Amino acid sequence: MGNPLNLSFDPIERAHDSWSRRWGASPAMAAVTSIMRAQQILIGQLDNALKPYELTFARYEALVLLTFSSTGALPLGKIGERLMVHPTSVTNTIDRLEHQGLVRRLPNPDDGRGTLAQITDSGSEVVEEATRDLKAMDFGLDCYTEDELWQIHSLFTTLRVSFGDFPEGGEAMSAPD
Repeated sequence: MGNPLNLSFDPIERAHDSWSRRWGASPAMAAVTSIMRAQQILIGQLDNALKPYELTFARYEALVLLTFSSTGALPLGKIGERLMVHPTSVTNTIDRLEHQGLVRRLPNPDDGRGTLAQITDSGSEVVEEATRDLKAMDFGLDCYTEDELWQIHSLFTTLRVSFGDFPEGGEAMSAPD
């Protein structure tokens, strides 16, 4: 779904027009539909940019998270918590990264039953190269100005605070270990 639709009309606007005739105007419906389409577009662009590294954006995020930790290793549970994904997704992601030689599993010295994922030297190199590529394309958001990007960030921060991800005015999180 990351491919351009090349339509002669805006399908989201048309859907909102139909919605409005049936149930009344809903800027929330138009906004959420636009957000969902934007996610499709961005994931397609990001995954395409990461294809030369045999990564998806989800796997890239896991590598970046490990890069941010002071030891290059984190418990699988903490990875899931920080990336806000289900434990099964973390296991699948780490399995694939381990198969590629970008991470290794280690016993957790602080938890005899737990496992750490540790980024390898190859994984660190891939993160640096992939990050250069993603930054060069402004993570798919190069159609916006810097001010607009900060506005988008602020708008979604409001949603995340409202949902309870963190308290309003909460301090920035330090390194993930």
